[in-house]
Amino acid sequence: MDAHGDLISDLFSVVGRFRRQLRRSTGGGFDAAGLTQSQAELVRLVGRRPGISVREAAAELSLVPNTASTLVSRLVNDGLLIRTVDDADRRVGRLALTESAQRIADESRAARRAALSAVLTKLEPDQIAALAKGLDVLSELTRLLHEEAELRDTPEEVKV
Repeated sequence: MDAHGDLISDLFSVVGRFRRQLRRSTGGGFDAAGLTQSQAELVRLVGRRPGISVREAAAELSLVPNTASTLVSRLVNDGLLIRTVDDADRRVGRLALTESAQRIADESRAARRAALSAVLTKLEPDQIAALAKGLDVLSELTRLLHEEAELRDTPEEVKV
């Protein structure tokens, strides 16, 4: 095992438990709608960024474009997403939530925010500060992972 093995295991464990507990604590939302985690993440992203392109959504969620397109098609067929053609570039698909999906997204976001707000008040100020620093570190880890994935996915002739 590498030098950071325990830290890596702890990171997976804590982040996974946090996500699962937040879903359990808030119930309903897209999880109750029977969506897969990838589908729910895509719907939440579109709810936060209406008009996002399929390509931008794929990049944001670290999905290969054909996987994102498959998810979009399924969610359009399920009546959760609306896909329109960009006025400036007809090759670009723009995404928005249907009215019912937007309502679920808004309710789900409000429930998650309320649950976190309630428990954040139980933390000490130094814990809040440590959490903020930890989020900065997680953000940097995410950026580095994205950068590594981009390098890995870039054809060799482009790298030189």
